[in-house]
Amino acid sequence: MNPFKKKNQNTNTAVPADKEAGAGVRKLTGIGAKIAIYTGIIMSVYSIYVNGFTNTQEIYRNIIFLSFLLILSFLLYPATKRSPVRKATIFDSILILLGLAGTVYILLNYTTIHVERGSQAITSDYVFAIIAIVVLLEAARRTIGIFIPLLAAVAVVYALFGPYFPGMFAHAGFSMERLLYRMYMTTEGIFGMTLSIASTYIVLFILFGAFLSVSGASQLFNDLALAIAGKRRGGPAQVAVISSALTGSLNGSAVANVATTGSFTIPLMKGIGLKPRFAAAVEAAASTGGMVMPPIMGAAAFIMAGFLGVSYTVIILAAIIPSILYYAALVIAIDLEAKKQGLKGMSKESIPLVKEVLKERGALLLPIIIVIGTLLVGKTPLFAGFAGIVSAMVASWLTRDRTNRINIKKILQALEEGGKGSIQVGIACSSIGIIIAVVTMTGLGSTIAYNIIALSGGVLWIILLLVMVTCIVLSMGLPSTALYIVVAVTAAPALVEAGVHPVAAHFFVFWFGALSNVTPPVALASYTAAGIAGADAMKTSWSAVKLTLPGFIIPFMIAYNPIFVMQTASGEAVSITGVILAFTTGLLGIFALAIAINNFYSIKLNMIERIVFIAGSITLIKPGLLTDVIGISLVAIALLVHIVRAKKSNPPINATIKA
Repeated sequence: MNPFKKKNQNTNTAVPADKEAGAGVRKLTGIGAKIAIYTGIIMSVYSIYVNGFTNTQEIYRNIIFLSFLLILSFLLYPATKRSPVRKATIFDSILILLGLAGTVYILLNYTTIHVERGSQAITSDYVFAIIAIVVLLEAARRTIGIFIPLLAAVAVVYALFGPYFPGMFAHAGFSMERLLYRMYMTTEGIFGMTLSIASTYIVLFILFGAFLSVSGASQLFNDLALAIAGKRRGGPAQVAVISSALTGSLNGSAVANVATTGSFTIPLMKGIGLKPRFAAAVEAAASTGGMVMPPIMGAAAFIMAGFLGVSYTVIILAAIIPSILYYAALVIAIDLEAKKQGLKGMSKESIPLVKEVLKERGALLLPIIIVIGTLLVGKTPLFAGFAGIVSAMVASWLTRDRTNRINIKKILQALEEGGKGSIQVGIACSSIGIIIAVVTMTGLGSTIAYNIIALSGGVLWIILLLVMVTCIVLSMGLPSTALYIVVAVTAAPALVEAGVHPVAAHFFVFWFGALSNVTPPVALASYTAAGIAGADAMKTSWSAVKLTLPGFIIPFMIAYNPIFVMQTASGEAVSITGVILAFTTGLLGIFALAIAINNFYSIKLNMIERIVFIAGSITLIKPGLLTDVIGISLVAIALLVHIVRAKKSNPPINATIKA
């Protein structure tokens, strides 16, 4: 597709709604489309240039990056569902000009404010600060929904009127001038750390994903998943798990993952007899796991590394075992459901051979291997991102499929998609700078942490439950990067204060933030999958929750035993033996819980078996020789008793279908 070619589109065609933004995304035509294309390409080229070939000061890089984001936001995202979908309005143009006025003003005057005036602001500084912040929040409302702007507004009110808040939440309060100065004229507000991460690591990895996409990697993932798992019991459902894991590890968006892989996997699952609701639930659950799948984890990995002050490699290594356990839980749950329904895999004729898939497009795995390899040997994420982009272009020429080789036209397409793909995450990162500034100024994070601990009486499992609910509620409707930042600044401090290892604490809150994508009432991934499958959205959500319930215990395992994220409570080196033991007991606990939730293994469980399986899985959450022995024993006894009972009863397969 030529990015500069004008498309002949029917103006009456409905625009598919972007589930992570209320009014959808425009399909521009004419001059508006060209401006959006050129802006996306220029923004991507600028990001590559400024991160790879210059040493631009952080504040100036962030200001220019935000300028591009604001232009694209008001061009591509309409104000309401009733706004024109083929062109921008005059009001959008005014907002673009106001947004540029706010960014250009600070770009030209930043040195003047801090050097010539000794960090003394004047009236015009405050005026442009208000303009920039208001326009940014409107861009956030359009691109990521109302929650973040509303939370930012509440944060501003809290900062200004601190003395009027009750009890422990009261503080001395800050003047409007001081608040505007912090948010607009320093690197601690809308141009702060989160936007810095978006304008460096995140945008480069989004570009890497765009280059990989135009090279045909998505087709490789689908074909490879089909070749590996197609023959298995409930094969298409297993295919959904594998392809969503591979795709999600790059794009990190549960909703986008469902939209791309779900259109392929859901019809396959329905074709072998799985109910539409279950097929949609499988895809939603599998796509949600992509948010915690290394190496990218929805770009949250980069921000997590920044918050924790550790290398990006630490976060990647920490995510390996939890993500494997999550997908293992899904595979087990799907296999049990397929076994219960007496389903088989796909026919041999409809499944490609692994060997043939790798011959055709196997070279496209090289960029992913190179990215992970460069990170593991200690190179920076920026270096890894550049290596990934270059290797994706080279790898596309090593495949047999000539149609996906990256030429000039596909380079422009990737640059355009990369620029547009950075809008939501970039605007979210900038907007949340307001919330972070207020939390830092007021000490709100410590206050929330103190109150959670006080409410729980200091009992860790109660603290974990309270934080779990808080994270799910606060994350509803947010894209991965935004939801992580929100829970990281509000909920994670409570866990750290309670003695949970910082890495484990941040994984805990991010994990449950990600699960909000399948948790009613705002389960965006479930709703998207239900739309593809033609299933009831709310029933799909509850089915997805049932599928992911074994995954709900993984964060608790992490909190109690940080070895799951390659850390130790004492700070000593991680023992390989300890890692293997933790992984084995964790996998056994998930296996037992999946059996209990599905109420089926060889036949339907009886009440005692179900209780023992649940007790065994819960016991395996907490580390320790005694709890491990008890948990393993309970699961082994329940499994043995069940298998013996199943052999004695030996019912026909049809008798178990309604179990």
